[in-house]
Amino acid sequence: MITRAQAIRIRELIEKAVENLTDEEALDGVMLFKEWMPNKTYALNERVKYNDKLYKCVQAHTSQSDWTPDAVPALWTEIAPPDTTPVWRQPTGAQDSYMKGDKVHFPGENDPVYESLIDYNAWSPEAYPQGWQVQ
Repeated sequence: MITRAQAIRIRELIEKAVENLTDEEALDGVMLFKEWMPNKTYALNERVKYNDKLYKCVQAHTSQSDWTPDAVPALWTEIAPPDTTPVWRQPTGAQDSYMKGDKVHFPGENDPVYESLIDYNAWSPEAYPQGWQVQ
């Protein structure tokens, strides 16, 4: 049996080790990441768990209770498995705009997949069809 002090030390080592995982590797160990919390300072690229999903901080900030990772794409991006295609969301800036080759469903999950033809694409396939190609 391990002591409380040993358990705390093991947790500290795990938290340090997960920082070195790639996003794809991190998806296999979502349970190893700390839960998102309000009133905490987050650094660029810091990863957290929220509602059993993994998110990466895209803009350093101090969190607020209504700035949850699923609600504020200007601050967080979900790390999704590489074989999934997300639904298009309106980018809030360069940090979450679509890059050439990115694929999305539009307008909903059961609708066609579009591939971005340009980098920093902040327009929907409907608003700027020249920037997208149906797959």
